[in-house]
Amino acid sequence: MRTPARILVVDDVADNVEILRMRLESLGYEVVVAVDGEQALEKVASDLPDLVLLDIMMPKIDGLEVVRRMKADATLPFIPVILVTAKATPKDVVAGLDAGGDDYLAKPIDHGALVARVRAMLRIKALHDEVQALNTGLEAKIKAQVEEIERVSRLRRFLAPQLAQAIVSAGDEKVLENHRREIVAMFCDLRGFTGFAETAEPEDIMAVLKEYHGAIGPLIRKYEGTLDRFTGDGMLVFFNDPLPCEDAPQRAAQLALEMRDAVAALIPKWARRGYRLGFGVGMAQGYATLGRIGFEDRFDYTAIGAVINLAARLCGEAADGQVLVSGRLASMVEDFVQIEDLGERELKGMSRPAAIANLQALKASEAAAAQ
Repeated sequence: MRTPARILVVDDVADNVEILRMRLESLGYEVVVAVDGEQALEKVASDLPDLVLLDIMMPKIDGLEVVRRMKADATLPFIPVILVTAKATPKDVVAGLDAGGDDYLAKPIDHGALVARVRAMLRIKALHDEVQALNTGLEAKIKAQVEEIERVSRLRRFLAPQLAQAIVSAGDEKVLENHRREIVAMFCDLRGFTGFAETAEPEDIMAVLKEYHGAIGPLIRKYEGTLDRFTGDGMLVFFNDPLPCEDAPQRAAQLALEMRDAVAALIPKWARRGYRLGFGVGMAQGYATLGRIGFEDRFDYTAIGAVINLAARLCGEAADGQVLVSGRLASMVEDFVQIEDLGERELKGMSRPAAIANLQALKASEAAAAQ
């Protein structure tokens, strides 16, 4: 509500209008006037008064019709109406209030009653406006929260949960811009899956993949790895991006070993169905370029670089149950993981031999801490 309050006085008798105008202005209010119902509706729409003093008995459109039209107009804010008339029988009062009037003043108008009713209606107006402002603010907040939830949901369809949350927390998508960072990259897949897929029924293949993904998916989430892609049985996961973590090598090693054990528990079940499957992991540490690739409405967040290729080659080299890592990564985790040094090997697509090691298990102290 504005200060001073704006009051619209509506009466077809000029003397009545002047008396009310003088009284209200002496109280510090701003006064606008109308001399009939049509002009009153025009003034309400153009001036948006805080209160209307409305005579009932007027030519053209009477006061009851004016208040009905006001209350029916959804574009108008709440504007209290005091009906002013010489007809003040109980029946007349009920008719006025039923039409939408908020209060009643009988003519001749008592100055004390006028002041009291005007102040009461303006208090109601102020409280109503305050509540409306709070509701508007709440609606805006709820709308923003709903939009954020919808945005996160859309992002999570294509991105890892922590990447989606990082974008929303940052307030923009700058995190998706191309950048360079050191990461730990992990490839894993099922040994023998290609031959299995060539002979098995599609329903059997999907059943195996469902069990496989159900076993290792929660572990990826547990260690907050960023899942880059699925390729059937193959997965690429990396650490230290988009959310940096100081213990990326340790997290990756723990994840790989728990994944190996989780899939190992499934292998006997698959064997009983006649499926000869195993599981292998390859990991490497190094710098990669990360960012968004794809096209409008369908994009992925991915890592590109030699470290990705090395992890993929190590995965291809791994036998069932092996977690092969680059020499650099092995040196980063040797304090808490039992390591089997495998020396240097020629890897397909690599120009020179690579030092590799097999992660066997967490050392006793680390295993106890992980429980």
